[in-house]
Amino acid sequence: MPQNHQIAVEFRDVTFSRNHRPLVSHLNFSIFQGEALVLLGRSGSGKTTTMKLINRLLTPTEGEVLFDGVPTTQWDEIKLRRKIGYVIQEIGLFPHFTVERNVGLVPALEGWKPKQIKMRVYELLRLVGLEPEQFAGRYPNELSGGQRQRVGVARALAADPPVLLMDEPFGALDPITRLEIQQEFRRLQQELGKTVVFVTHDIQEAFVLASRIGLMYGGELVVLGTKDEFMRSLHPESLAFLQCLRSLQDNL
Repeated sequence: MPQNHQIAVEFRDVTFSRNHRPLVSHLNFSIFQGEALVLLGRSGSGKTTTMKLINRLLTPTEGEVLFDGVPTTQWDEIKLRRKIGYVIQEIGLFPHFTVERNVGLVPALEGWKPKQIKMRVYELLRLVGLEPEQFAGRYPNELSGGQRQRVGVARALAADPPVLLMDEPFGALDPITRLEIQQEFRRLQQELGKTVVFVTHDIQEAFVLASRIGLMYGGELVVLGTKDEFMRSLHPESLAFLQCLRSLQDNL
């Protein structure tokens, strides 16, 4: 857990409904600055809905989400989203932009000087393990899936946002690349001290990346704690996930 315990994001009794059906109900929790919170759960458990409430892609039906102590509904949406990096599985790089232009997009929108953007882009490409001299001028279709994912992470970090949201970003990668990029991302997160909220249905991934795990079930947050606390949880859903993990290990 980060030392300062300052709150980056806070959910206060948040419910989000669609057609009068709650997708998430009565969420009450805080995300601390510098931590990696993994939202774990099966499909349809409310993980992505919860994440989208942070950058105001969704607005609570009841309750409020606070970012930097201010309800998201009081933020200018564009300013809010510029403070929050967002990485999804289908990374959404612009195919007709080079890697350099893709990564430098938000700083360019922020009005950074070209020289400053180039320095930032090169620094970030090195950080995510892509040699800029080799990759800056390439186009997305000239990259492997793992390389595109690294560019997506670099782009999300480009304007130095304090918070990073990641929605199953490594799900489409082969197992070897996936483990490599998970470990590299963990190192990166600890080095940069970013606040990260990471959505996955993969308990192994959660255990690699999380400082805390939030287990979603039926639109509710049923367990929230460190890996050790999760291991001790007696909630049927956490027991089911842990059984999954043991089966994987037993079959090795």
